[in-house]
Amino acid sequence: MPFGEQPAYLRVAGDLRQKIVEGVLPPHTRLPSQARIREEYGVSDTVALEARKVLMAEGLVEGRSGSGTYVREQPVPRRIARAGYRTGVGATPFRQEQADERVKGTWESSSAREEADPVVASRLRIQVGDRVMRTRYLFRAEGEPAMLSTSWEPLDITGRTPVMLPEEGPLAGRGVVERMAAIDVIVDNVVEEVGARPGLAEEAMTLGGVPGHAVLVISRTYFAGGRPVETADVVTLADRHRVAYHLPVH
Repeated sequence: MPFGEQPAYLRVAGDLRQKIVEGVLPPHTRLPSQARIREEYGVSDTVALEARKVLMAEGLVEGRSGSGTYVREQPVPRRIARAGYRTGVGATPFRQEQADERVKGTWESSSAREEADPVVASRLRIQVGDRVMRTRYLFRAEGEPAMLSTSWEPLDITGRTPVMLPEEGPLAGRGVVERMAAIDVIVDNVVEEVGARPGLAEEAMTLGGVPGHAVLVISRTYFAGGRPVETADVVTLADRHRVAYHLPVH
């Protein structure tokens, strides 16, 4: 294929995409039918179908059962501010991660003991099968689902202590740094890696997205003296959030 030449289905998808971006096809407008695309662009049914699939995969359109395919209303992305843990600011860890401190953040959580699988064991530098406390969170901003998170803490650190359950006890909801400090484990470093992948069906259902569309994954690990004391995956819809890092210059 010569440089710059595109398959027919990508050219059709590109033209339709441009119409959506420019507002020629505004949100909630029905996308031209497969037959209409075939006639307008002079392409086969296969090309028309593949072009529609491209737009659906990009999250620009959505299918409605028994009705057709419609242009999706694109959300205005909300910023998630990441700046590390700050003491003495009078805010919970979740509120500290919001770009606007006026946003009301709430969460639901559930914890359970389990055995570390190979991935978790590697991240916590423990043995496969070692006991960890796994906590799942659903974070809401202004009542709307915003983020999912799953964290793991080695029970050989927190087991049989008042902070074994992250959301129960005297420091419930105060976050890793304060909870660990209460048992004389001083967190001195945090590492985050940001990646993207297709969202799982259950993630999309919970967060109000479309299965298969991209999610951002922030993989975070807290360290105390070089030892991992907690690791977590934070998941949010890529088309609804932007991760903003505020990094001090030393």
